[in-house]
Amino acid sequence: MIEERKERILFIVPPYLSYDNFMNPAFNERTVVKKSGSYGSVVTDMPIGLMSLSAYLKKHSETEIKLIDFNVILNQIESFKYHSFLDFFEDILTFKFKDLVDYKPTIVAISTLFTPSYYNMLIAAFAAKNIFADALIIAGGGVPTNMYKEIFNDTDCIDALCFGEAEKPLLGLVKADDKNEFFKNNPSWITKEKVEKHQLFKYDFIEDLDEIPFYDYSILDLSGYGLSPTISSYASFEKKSIIFHVSTSRGCPFRCCYCASHTVHGRKMRYHSVARIKEDLMRLKEQYGANRIGFQDDQFMADKKRALEIINIAKELKMEIFFQSGLALYALDRKMLETIKEAGLSQLVLAIESGSNRVLKEVMHKPLNLSIIKRVIADCRELGLDTDANILIGLPGETKQDIEDTRTFLKTLDATWFRIYIATPLIGSEMFDICLKKNYLKGSHIGSDFKRAVVETEDFNSDYIQEKAYALNLELNFVGNSDFRLKNYEKALQGFENTIRVKSDHAFAYYYAAKCYDMLGDTEKAQRYMNTAKQIVKEYPFWRNYANMFRVPI
Repeated sequence: MIEERKERILFIVPPYLSYDNFMNPAFNERTVVKKSGSYGSVVTDMPIGLMSLSAYLKKHSETEIKLIDFNVILNQIESFKYHSFLDFFEDILTFKFKDLVDYKPTIVAISTLFTPSYYNMLIAAFAAKNIFADALIIAGGGVPTNMYKEIFNDTDCIDALCFGEAEKPLLGLVKADDKNEFFKNNPSWITKEKVEKHQLFKYDFIEDLDEIPFYDYSILDLSGYGLSPTISSYASFEKKSIIFHVSTSRGCPFRCCYCASHTVHGRKMRYHSVARIKEDLMRLKEQYGANRIGFQDDQFMADKKRALEIINIAKELKMEIFFQSGLALYALDRKMLETIKEAGLSQLVLAIESGSNRVLKEVMHKPLNLSIIKRVIADCRELGLDTDANILIGLPGETKQDIEDTRTFLKTLDATWFRIYIATPLIGSEMFDICLKKNYLKGSHIGSDFKRAVVETEDFNSDYIQEKAYALNLELNFVGNSDFRLKNYEKALQGFENTIRVKSDHAFAYYYAAKCYDMLGDTEKAQRYMNTAKQIVKEYPFWRNYANMFRVPI
């Protein structure tokens, strides 16, 4: 009997921003301060896709698995003295993790979900090919699924790409004696030769998600995920608090123009059973001491009854839950919100996206209208639930008047905080196809990250969207902050102080924090913060411009 070859896989998560954006963040972007200087902020969410793959492979094979998440490492290191990400990757893979040399991975698998990681994926593949010469180099995620032609044009270092979800295709690869023959015959694996022959590729989904075991959190350096800017962006979360990420479903039936998730997971909803979710949450609590859970479902509210059951399970287990992708407002009736409040949630991320009914219906194709938005925000305020409202501007088909209508409407909402994002043409989305067809891309879509405008239409240019997004942020969160307006000064102060924590030169945050301290009777701190605000405005024309624009007397 021939003994099955034991594969050794090294999963790599490349940085979620470019080297240039890491080294030279824009003035109005949050930064991370190290001994060697200030750098762009790196998101460090748990890579649940890789944790699922690891659990599935270990269940069905003898595969050994290690993971290197370069986002975590970028956040952890005290100094950054590399001249490129290639130098950084090679140093980490060769010297900082010396056990990898002895580990000798037979497969290096690079996870690339979005285009800001595109070039870093290519660089990581180049480094891996040089260091682990005998290993197969593969990649998967949203980028390989949608950009396989570009990838094979740009590199010879990647042997194959996975189309869609990878549990079953990767297990098949691990078990195959002849890997090249397996790539050739399996329709879920993309190779350069197949692309040149114009072959079509197929998904190989797991229909019953309970077939996937409990996520393999053991491959993570858990301490590194308490440093995520995702957490520190929200004032209600403790610094360095770890959110354990899970996903209870895959797929989304909706057709929002800016989303490309369906190209990886499909539109049909697939689920873990509620019993299985309870089992997993109990295990997280018992094995890892988890008390915060971050749900990353694309459509958690697709089944309201099921959603209520899961929220009540978290309540029973006394676990705080967080919906990082935002919740669909149409499903948040009063009963649902009351259950959420009773379960101990204090903060909701709401996928509002626009304050224009025309944009919601005709441009975004979202099942939402302004009356639902007003009702949900009002109910949340009445129930004592903080709300973070996600807003997206700069879509093809949107006009300057639509953006002004959005601004006018949002000013009537008592949301706790607004997250203003710039529409990004994700490859695989309807928005990307429209931009290509109408020649709206005035910057590379590769690397666009909801912060930088790269779309220009007959109605607006990229500079207008870039400036408008930041002006909306200042107007809604500072000048017209709802908690300050409602005289909830302690709550308003939390948001201003949190802003100062992540961006220490924010003049408006210091100014409005000073006003809060004054109203709360702390005149000494109020004066100190006001002096800081005035000094920042005096030093930076950027802030003088906005102080004049909003007539803020700094």
